[in-house]
Amino acid sequence: MNIRRPVFALMIALCSPLASAQMLQPGLWELTTSNMEVDGKPLPDMAFMLGQLKNLPPEQRAKMESVLSRQGITLAGNGVRSCLTPEQVQSNDIPLQDPQSGCTQRITERNGDVWKFEFSCPKAQGNGEATFLNDREFNTRVNGTFNVSGVQQQGSMNTRAVWLGADCGSIKPRT
Repeated sequence: MNIRRPVFALMIALCSPLASAQMLQPGLWELTTSNMEVDGKPLPDMAFMLGQLKNLPPEQRAKMESVLSRQGITLAGNGVRSCLTPEQVQSNDIPLQDPQSGCTQRITERNGDVWKFEFSCPKAQGNGEATFLNDREFNTRVNGTFNVSGVQQQGSMNTRAVWLGADCGSIKPRT
């Protein structure tokens, strides 16, 4: 579990923050990570990590899912699902995962369909680039450092986000 905890922290801190742009559809989005590395070592893919989550003891899994749910994130399908409101999409900014997280995010450059950004959290910081393919799909590449277990580590990953539909069902938007 020692490598999985930083992986989940990195995944949540880095993959889910960028999910808003003027050209995106509001509604339910699914973000799937790939090519994750920590200190230059490849990590298992998203399907493997979601499988590992299913193997956790029920009370531990419920606790993790509850924490994620309070942040407007659900693990389902091929990755992380999140709901964007019309207001979040129209803000032309990056909504934070959780106002209590202490994270700040800033778009540093907008060049057509490519946005560059920086983020800083109490235990993670870095930068990335988002490429918007259309109003229902975008890809990101993120590089950063994090210190979840008391050891400074370098991490990177790719994320593919796809719009699943206007109805978010039971998934609550981030506030």
